[in-house]
Amino acid sequence: MKGTVFPAMSSGEQDEEGAPLVPPATEEIAEEGGAPPCKDGDAPVARLPTGWSLSSLGAVLRTRGVGSVMVGLVLLALLLGARRWIDLDASSLLGNTVSIGAGQRRRHHSNSTAPPVPIAFTCGNQTSPQPPKCPGTPGPPLPAGGPGPSCPDYFRYIHDDLRPWRDAGITREAVERARRHAYFRLVVVGGRAYVETYQRAYQTRDVFTQWGILQLIRRYPGRVPDLDIMFACDDPGQVRAADFPTPSEAPPVFRYCKDASTLDVVFPDWSFWGWPEVGIRPWTQMLEEVRQESERVRWPERQPYAFWKGNPEGYRIRHELLRCNPSNGQEWNARIFTQNWNHAIQNGFKDSRIPKQCIYRYKVYVEGNAWSVSEKYILACDSPVLFITTPFQDILSRGLIAGKHYWPINREHVCKSIKFAVNWGNEHPTQVQLIGEQGSRFVRDEMSMDYIYDYMLHLLTEYAKLLRYKPTVPEKAVEICTESMACPAQGLHRDCMMDSMERHVASFEPCTLPPPFTPEEAKEIAERETEVLRNVENMEG
Repeated sequence: MKGTVFPAMSSGEQDEEGAPLVPPATEEIAEEGGAPPCKDGDAPVARLPTGWSLSSLGAVLRTRGVGSVMVGLVLLALLLGARRWIDLDASSLLGNTVSIGAGQRRRHHSNSTAPPVPIAFTCGNQTSPQPPKCPGTPGPPLPAGGPGPSCPDYFRYIHDDLRPWRDAGITREAVERARRHAYFRLVVVGGRAYVETYQRAYQTRDVFTQWGILQLIRRYPGRVPDLDIMFACDDPGQVRAADFPTPSEAPPVFRYCKDASTLDVVFPDWSFWGWPEVGIRPWTQMLEEVRQESERVRWPERQPYAFWKGNPEGYRIRHELLRCNPSNGQEWNARIFTQNWNHAIQNGFKDSRIPKQCIYRYKVYVEGNAWSVSEKYILACDSPVLFITTPFQDILSRGLIAGKHYWPINREHVCKSIKFAVNWGNEHPTQVQLIGEQGSRFVRDEMSMDYIYDYMLHLLTEYAKLLRYKPTVPEKAVEICTESMACPAQGLHRDCMMDSMERHVASFEPCTLPPPFTPEEAKEIAERETEVLRNVENMEG
């Protein structure tokens, strides 16, 4: 897993291989389905002297809880070194191994015998020009049957993100200093949400981020504490640790990603609830579409190349990736495509549908302006992801393990690294298919909406504990609720909201927040990740 202690993984402004795209004029674009980048300035790319990014140093490579003997062997082989790994054939590596089946998936909560309690929703008189009134304060939470299971380990980075203020707390002045970074301020008082808007975000990032918080309040009524947050909807982290010798003086800014040099607080991105501008449905529906397509075209029948499609303009690393297409008799085992925005818009992104990308054996993930929303969609296909190392981290990338969930690609010689990975994978289909399956299983199970909501609840709860003042509603703030946002919405915007609306109160406890990483655990994570990257580099020769 990746945390604030280490530079993170990737995610750029909008996505890459995963979502329909939007015109390059505005934002970073997704490969077969994503959006263009915000114009907040590109963050410099951090590099290690060895040529490897620190992006993966936060990945959790634990000896316990790996999940199966097979995964352990894959990781062990990477750790042991190149020749021993290459010489293993599928039969000798598999031996008497146990595959990970559905019965071993992490269960979000224990079974509840209580009938689901529906949540009222009505738009009232839709002919009225007045927006519907927000309902009363949510009732108390339902009684649940004991604590939930432990949350996935990437939840432990909540402690890292909030560490700067752990001792001194967060004052109203500190929150006010975050205003220059923020697109909006969101305050929850007594279970009701209020927003003060400072600037419009690109497309509807702000709208669907706020929508997600409203659904959290519906799902867990009475659980979301009074709070006061400043939210930035652009990409790269902006709160530089170097600017604050005393970390507690840094303004707490919520945003979608960060890197090792920034103190921003990482929050799930808006697209979990849908990305209507590029035709992407909410995460649950999109996962099901991708699953069906993955079953339709099994891995051995897929095209034996690495695939990426998106907007390369303004991103050096993406221009490097373009060079990996076949040219002058040189075959790099990659099929890299530039998105034609005009054509994509005219045909309604029909050629940029995320599930269609499951026809390739390998998918490439590359950063854009920062992390990219495409990350989760790329991982969902059961195709091994060739992850170009990057310093950016979001909540998903912090949970990824090199050699288990993805194959790391050296950003200093991208084409060579991709060619080797594809050649090796085609010669060792059993082992490489396992990596694809593990990556997909991670986003399906440990990045399910159950866990996304629990992550939000734990993060906001821990943040609220640090506030040294009682939040009050800002003078210029307006109340928002599910009705005030969904009822006036139209077209795909309304469809995404209706599809992602929480319709029942949770009848179970959220998962239990695990403790922070110890210094020893953090050191072990970094050392193991570094060793995997080093041995992959040795394998490439």
